[in-house]
Amino acid sequence: MSKSALVFGASGITGWSFINEILSDYPAKNTWKRAHALTNRPLSQEKSQWPSDPRLNIVSGIDLLTNSQESLEKELTEKIPEIGEVTHVYYLAYKAGTDVQKELEEVVDMWKKSVIAVDKLCPKLEFVVLQIGAKIYGCHVLASVPWYNKAHPSFESAPPMPQPPLAESAPRIAEEFGKMLFYHPQIDFIADFAKDKKWSWCETRPDVIIGFVPNQNFYSLGTSMGIYLSLWKEIHGAGSDCQFPGTDKSWRARSHESSSDMIARQTIHLSLSPSTEKGGGYNVADTKEPSTWEKKWPIICQQFGLKGTGPAPNPPDMRRFMQENISTWQQLEKRYGLQTGHAYSERALSGVEHSLMVMFDFDRHYDMSKMYASGFEEERGTAETWGKMFERMRNAKIIP
Repeated sequence: MSKSALVFGASGITGWSFINEILSDYPAKNTWKRAHALTNRPLSQEKSQWPSDPRLNIVSGIDLLTNSQESLEKELTEKIPEIGEVTHVYYLAYKAGTDVQKELEEVVDMWKKSVIAVDKLCPKLEFVVLQIGAKIYGCHVLASVPWYNKAHPSFESAPPMPQPPLAESAPRIAEEFGKMLFYHPQIDFIADFAKDKKWSWCETRPDVIIGFVPNQNFYSLGTSMGIYLSLWKEIHGAGSDCQFPGTDKSWRARSHESSSDMIARQTIHLSLSPSTEKGGGYNVADTKEPSTWEKKWPIICQQFGLKGTGPAPNPPDMRRFMQENISTWQQLEKRYGLQTGHAYSERALSGVEHSLMVMFDFDRHYDMSKMYASGFEEERGTAETWGKMFERMRNAKIIP
C-alpha cells in the first residue's frame, strides 16, 4: 500500500467515483494506503454512500476560492496530517458561475493555489490529474452559434472547429471562443509550473458525465433523469410510453457517454502507468465506439419499467415537467422517505437539461484510440452505466 490519493471535489459527480474506486481497491488490492476526500460542503460517511473504510479521510469545509495561498496550505496541513504521504492528486473541483469572466478567474485561481500547495506539501508526489471536458473541442460553441450549422450561409467563413471523431491532437479552437475557456489557462499554468518537477501530470476530457452525487447537484443530467423518469412513472403508470425529451436530430446524434465510474478507472489507470504522456490530454469515455439516444433511451427507460419511445414534434421539457408536477414529487418524497431539495431549487441553473437533450443535436463523438492504446481495456454499456447510477440514487433515498 504505497499510494495515497488526494481528491479535490470529492463529492462531485466524478470525485465521488474516484473515492469509491480507490476504496474498492481499483486497480488491485494493496495499491492504496489512504484516500483523502476534499469537499467544500459538509458530507458525512453515511450520506456519502462510500464504503466504511479506515483508509477514508473526509475533509469538509475546504474552500479553495476564499483561502489565500498561505491559509490554504495551513488548512490542508492541519486537516490532513498525512498530507506528506500523498502520491496522487486528482483535481475535480469546479466553481460554476453565470459571469463567464468571473468564472474563468475563479476557476483558474483555485487550480493554481491547489497545484502550488500540493507541490509544496507533498514531497512524495508522483502524479497530478486535471479533469477538463468536451468544451476543449468547442462543443459548447456548436450548440449555441447558428453559423456552425452547415446549412447556414456563414458556415464557409466561420473559424475552423475540430471535426468528429474528436481527437486529442486537434488544435485549440478559435481565439474568439477559446479566450473565455478556463481550460486553456489551467493547462498553460501547469505545463509551465511542472516542466522541471519530478512528478508528472495529464489532463482528461470526458463528455457529458453520468454519475451519482450524494449532495444536491443541479448540473447532473443523471440526477435530473432519475427524478424525471420516477415522476413520469408515478403520473403515467408503469409500462407507459415515455417520449424522448429531445428532437429527431439529437435522437440520432453520435456521442460518447462518460460515466463517472469509467472516468475514475481510466484516469487512475493513466496516473499509475509509467507510459502516460507527461502533460498529455486523454479522451475518457465508456466505450470505443459512440452511441446515440436512439439506442440508449429505451434501455434507460427500462430501468423504471417504462417503454422509451422516439421524439415527438413537441418534445417534453424535463425541467418544466418536474416544475409543473412538483407537488406530486413532494408526495413521493413523503411516501418513500426521500431526501428533499433534489427536484427543484433556486440554485438550479435553468436550461441545463434542454441544452443537453435538445441543443446538442450534432455529432460530437470521440476518437478513443489514445485511451485504449494505453493498456486500458474495459468497456461498459448503457444498462450498466445508468443502472448503477439509479441504484445508488435509490440507496441514497434520492429517488423511490
